[in-house]
Amino acid sequence: MQRELGFRAMHNERNRSRAIESIQAYLLGLQGGICTALEREEADGAFVEDAWHYERGGGGGCSRVLCGETFERAGVNFSHVRGGGLPTSATLHRPELAGRAFQALGVSLVIHPRNPFVPTVHANVRFFMAEREGEVPVWWFGGGFDLTPIYPFEEDVVAWHRNAYAACAGFGEEVYLRLKKWCDEYYFIEHRQEARGVGGLFFDDLNDWGFERSFEFLRSVGDHFLSGYLPIVQARKSTPYGEAEREFQLYRRGRYVEFNLVVDRGTQFGLQSGGRTESILMSMPPLARWQYNWQPEAGTPEHELTARYLRPQDWLAA
Repeated sequence: MQRELGFRAMHNERNRSRAIESIQAYLLGLQGGICTALEREEADGAFVEDAWHYERGGGGGCSRVLCGETFERAGVNFSHVRGGGLPTSATLHRPELAGRAFQALGVSLVIHPRNPFVPTVHANVRFFMAEREGEVPVWWFGGGFDLTPIYPFEEDVVAWHRNAYAACAGFGEEVYLRLKKWCDEYYFIEHRQEARGVGGLFFDDLNDWGFERSFEFLRSVGDHFLSGYLPIVQARKSTPYGEAEREFQLYRRGRYVEFNLVVDRGTQFGLQSGGRTESILMSMPPLARWQYNWQPEAGTPEHELTARYLRPQDWLAA
């Protein structure tokens, strides 16, 4: 997608400010709505709110974290930061952006359930703008959501992708397939040669639809997160499990850590730009484990995870 395409609202400071305000208002509402819905799944638990300031520039954010019986750790972050120069992770493939000031707004969440039969999930929606005096700003939207089950159920995976398809409905027949493929390619652990999970949607650099249409799509993705995830939580959170399932859950969480620290561009951007470390690494599971050269026994559910589910495929073909 062409990042350089501008729109009239970005040609003067007043309209840029209005656009930013509208994005911020949506993101704060999204964060609040998701936190409220997740709290309803806990018998006794609430999010703890932690406001912070961006030390290297302006702005800041609000991190909300819940540690309960259903969700061992659920973190839902809002941030709106401004800086004087982009970090290396943001200009590696776009050297012409080096030296530009920037604004970044987003909501990002990662949920690590306690029950191994409830999938880990990640979602984020974001807006980015790079500015240089006397030039039209470079701006784009990005985001998506993806599911990482430990003990998958096919009906859950299919329902998850049907919901992702619904988020793209009305924006073009090819959009779901393109963003689903992008998700499969991005959330791939190269050094393990396996997918992180069963995918979903991923998009970046979105501006060629113009501001209003691009913002509308961002809202559709954000608004479809709960309708895709909550039914799975409600169906699986009371499933009985034992020590073996818990141990496998912690082992698979190790893969999640590897992806976040080695591959994920968002983590790299946050750390390189001097973002708040506690909020950035909130995506890590509270517990994880590694076991040298462990291989699941053929025919077991643990083997089926990697043999069948962690292979990109068309889950809506049936």
